[in-house]
Amino acid sequence: MWKTSTGQGVTVAVIDGGFRLDHPDLVGQFLPGKDFSGSPGGVGTFGDGHGTEMSSLIAGTGKGVGGTGAYGLAPGAKILPLKINNGSVGALVSADFLDQIGQAVNYAVDQGAKVINISQGIAAVTAMPSDVDKLDRILAAARSKGVLVVSSVGNKAQSGNLMSYPGGLPNVVGVGAIDRQGTVTAESETGPHVALAAPGDEILAGCTSETEYCKSHGTSDAAALVSASAALVWAVHKDWTANQVLRVLINTAGRPNGGDKRTDDAGWGAVRPRVALTDPGDPGPAGVSPLPADAVSPSAAPSASASAPAPVSSAPSAAGSPTDVAVGAPPVQPKADSSSGSGSSLPIVAGVVAGLVLVAGVVFVVVRRRKSAVQPEVAVPPVPPPYQPLVPPEDNPYAR
Repeated sequence: MWKTSTGQGVTVAVIDGGFRLDHPDLVGQFLPGKDFSGSPGGVGTFGDGHGTEMSSLIAGTGKGVGGTGAYGLAPGAKILPLKINNGSVGALVSADFLDQIGQAVNYAVDQGAKVINISQGIAAVTAMPSDVDKLDRILAAARSKGVLVVSSVGNKAQSGNLMSYPGGLPNVVGVGAIDRQGTVTAESETGPHVALAAPGDEILAGCTSETEYCKSHGTSDAAALVSASAALVWAVHKDWTANQVLRVLINTAGRPNGGDKRTDDAGWGAVRPRVALTDPGDPGPAGVSPLPADAVSPSAAPSASASAPAPVSSAPSAAGSPTDVAVGAPPVQPKADSSSGSGSSLPIVAGVVAGLVLVAGVVFVVVRRRKSAVQPEVAVPPVPPPYQPLVPPEDNPYAR
């Protein structure tokens, strides 16, 4: 794919809880960002490694560990880091969370971002309708200006399958997760808002742990890979609109069980950027969205009582809390669903397998959701040396 496109010239805004700007795989990949969180320290501070991981999956260059670090799917793209308070530092207020996302979306649009990745979410039952409607109008405006907004749908399928925002809103591309067999993961939420699926299990990426690399799972990772896929396509077809880029991703997706209809767990199927680049087909009308306008209406979702909002959803973890928190970071507080499970720190070895490895094999159809529960995450064994990166740096025309 990289012989055709690396996402060059495309800006992907990542709205998350902070970023490690000096991660070896991400040096030179960040544009000047902005902090909407109200917490001290600026966009380059973080309470967990989530924002760094999403940025790595999208645009990691593999420069770490002597040039054998983690590659993102679109290493030619640039990341616009936009920090919000997702509860990783300090208390989380639903209204503030949605408002900060809205501010960040407006800023990303003004800065010329083509794709906005929001691997974050808060349970719909905790959100006030007026706050949701305000965010929905902002998302609709972004969509009308030709920006593609991608969001995770959440990891609560086994604990109520409660819809979360912004992933459940009609003006975003809701993304679910699959494993390496193409099976929709048991934690990936379902519903009419799921548009696409992507790898979201056993994902390896740059992070903020002592080893600088982590293994994680969740629809957060899947959303990041869909955002990167859009960047790959858009870099080649610069005159296409967001509707056309999305339509091609949908039309070339691996269909659930080989069928031709969308399903509530996998949407229209697993994103296949290789096929989208080599055989995109007709992108369709520029001004018509392939997403149903009324797929999910905010007014149809459950709302919380104004006097007693429900507890905020938290990200699932085999150990109960993330393990890839930066050394010296404040204790993890209850937070919004980052839609990504806990990350396990990887030992520094001869090389680190890129999260991209999982995407490269997504050329098959999606298998429907497994019935068994997600197994607890285990420690990652060292990768036996010698390890060869997917594209040797000296032969990679996009290496920097």
